[in-house]
Amino acid sequence: MHIRIVLPAYNEEESLPPLLEKINEAYNLYKWDASVFVVNDGSKDNTLEVARNFKSDIPIHVIDVQPNSGLAKAINTGLRTAIEGLKDSDIIVTLDADDSQTPFLIQRMAQQVAEGSDLVIASRYQPGARIKGLKKSRTFFSWAAGWLFRIMVGFEGIKDYTCGFRAYRVNMLRKTIAAYGDNFITQKGFGCMVEVLLKVAGQSATMNEVPMILRYDLKQGESKMNVKSTMRQTLRLLLDYKMGRLNP
Repeated sequence: MHIRIVLPAYNEEESLPPLLEKINEAYNLYKWDASVFVVNDGSKDNTLEVARNFKSDIPIHVIDVQPNSGLAKAINTGLRTAIEGLKDSDIIVTLDADDSQTPFLIQRMAQQVAEGSDLVIASRYQPGARIKGLKKSRTFFSWAAGWLFRIMVGFEGIKDYTCGFRAYRVNMLRKTIAAYGDNFITQKGFGCMVEVLLKVAGQSATMNEVPMILRYDLKQGESKMNVKSTMRQTLRLLLDYKMGRLNP
């Protein structure tokens, strides 16, 4: 079972090296068959050079998206590229490049996939989860989005609908991309992670979560998320889902 880690990165020259070092440590600790795809989203700093020049035991591949086009294109490009050459039983993990999410948790997420899950989310709302250093506006948005989705959608086993730290079984991701084609990701911002979740769920995916300790206090620089815009995107996606407009 190969684990391919996709890191969308925009202006993460400071956060990327410690994250890649942790990924390399986890790679050696757990003896993974794994690789990393860093998706540089038109960074204005030295993120591209940092990714290309980082020395590690785990293979690192760099995808350079120019110009900066936002998280949605980086995720879309990363997932479509990373899926190539993998077996259906392999795993693709998406992980923030800001060093706020520990890659050591990938081991537990991969185990869940091996046990039968098609999608595993690193959750801020399962027992044992912790959040450190996150602004109140972001905390409220995540809580409110989760509450709305649990009330109006209520996917079994899921409480965290917006977190992008996820492990996908390749055959389910491949099935979803094939079903939607060019419309797999249509959102332009952070709402793309909710869109992907809804579309994977629509393929009768088995989904589960593992508790995560989110260390936003380790993040360098300000968040790139526009909370108000992402809230509007999320509400529109929820309505589209309820009205059946997200069906392939």
